Amino acid sequence: MTEAYIYDALRTPRGKGRKDGSLHEVTALRLSALTLNALKERNNLEGHAVEDVIWGNVTQVMEQGGCLARSAVLASDLDERIPGLAINRFCASGMEAVNIAANQVRGGAGEAYIAGGVEMMGRVAMGSDGAAIAVDPSIAMEQYFVPQGISADIIATEYGFTRDDADHLAVESQRRAKQAWDERRFEKSVIEIRDQNGLPILDHDEYMRPQTDMQSLGGLNPAFQAMGEVMPGFDKVALMKYPHLERINHIHHAGNSSGIVDGAAALLIGSKAFGEAHGLTPRARIRATAKIGTDPTIMLTGPVPVTEKILADNGMTIGDIDLFEVNEAFAAVVLRFMQAFEVDSDRVNVNGGSIAMGHPLGATGAMIIGTLLDEMERSDKEVGLATLCIASGMGAATIIERV
Repeated sequence: MTEAYIYDALRTPRGKGRKDGSLHEVTALRLSALTLNALKERNNLEGHAVEDVIWGNVTQVMEQGGCLARSAVLASDLDERIPGLAINRFCASGMEAVNIAANQVRGGAGEAYIAGGVEMMGRVAMGSDGAAIAVDPSIAMEQYFVPQGISADIIATEYGFTRDDADHLAVESQRRAKQAWDERRFEKSVIEIRDQNGLPILDHDEYMRPQTDMQSLGGLNPAFQAMGEVMPGFDKVALMKYPHLERINHIHHAGNSSGIVDGAAALLIGSKAFGEAHGLTPRARIRATAKIGTDPTIMLTGPVPVTEKILADNGMTIGDIDLFEVNEAFAAVVLRFMQAFEVDSDRVNVNGGSIAMGHPLGATGAMIIGTLLDEMERSDKEVGLATLCIASGMGAATIIERV
C-alpha cells in the first residue's frame, strides 16, 4: 500500500462570524480560492498536479451551496482539469476531506490531493440548511434529538464536570492561544487575507479574548438552560433517554463553548513519488484514520470511542501518542476525553483551541491537523492524534507521524 504524506498545511486567520467581522465581506468561494492559491504558490503546483480537491463545508446552501469545491477550483489559479468534491460530515468535514484524500493516495487512486474546508458562519448561518435530524419529527422524535448545547450539558451531568471545571478549561484555552500568537507559533501556517485591491484584511485570529478570567466568565448565564427547562423543554426529551439523571446541569455558555467564526484551511496530501517529482519534502505521514457513529442524543462523546477504535485498529495505546488536538466544541467534550484516557492537559490543545480562536465548522478538522503538525515540529514530538465530536452522534480521528 502506498504511504500518504502531508507536504503542506495552511489556514486563514479566523474572523469573527458576524457582520463586523473582518472577513465578512469575503464569500466562501473567494476565501476558498485564496487558500487554494496560497497552497499552489507555496508548492509550485503547475498544471494538473493533483488528482482532486476535496473540500468540506457544513451549511451547503446559498453561496456555500452546489459543489463549492469545484467552484473554488475554477475561481482559483489551479488548472481547470482538477475536479472538486464537496463533502459534509458536520464539524469533521475538513478532517474527513483529509482522511479521504489520504486513503485515496494509499489505495492508489492518484498521487496527490488538496484537502480541507471552509465555513463563513457570519454569512451563511449555521442551521439554515434545515437539517432533517433537527426539523423532521419522524427522525427527531425517534432519536430524542436535542441541540448540541444541551448535549454538552448532558456530558457534564453524566460525567460530573462542574461549571468551574469548564470555565478553567476556557481560561486556559485563551491563555494558551495568546501565548501561541505572542510566540508566533502559527507563523508557518496562517496566511494573510487581502481584499480585491490587495489591501490587508486580516492576519490574526480576531475572536480571541485573552483578558478572559474566572471572574468574567462567572458573570455569564448558562446559554442552554432556558431552551432546556422552559421552551421548548429539551431537558425533558433528554431525561426520557437518560432517566437515571435527576436533572441536566447547565454549565455551558458563550465563554466555555466554541466561537462562531469564518475561516478556511487546506493540506497538500501526496505519495512519496509525488514529492520526488515536485521537489517537495514530506512533513508527516498520515498513519491512520477512523470514524464512528455514537449515541445521537448525547451526540458529542465521539472523540472517545473513535480514539479507542483508531488505536485498537492500529495496535497502539494512548501512551503511543505524544500530542492531542481535541476540538473544543464545548468544554465538556475535552474534559471527557482527558478523563476517559487519563491524559494530562499539557498534552492536549497546547496552543489553545476553538473556545479561544473559534470553530469554522467545515474548516476546523483540517485546521487542527495543521496545528498538530506545527506543534509536533516545534516541540520535537513524533506522533499526534487529532479528533472531533460531530453532530448527530459521530466521531472522527487522524493519527500523524513525523518523517
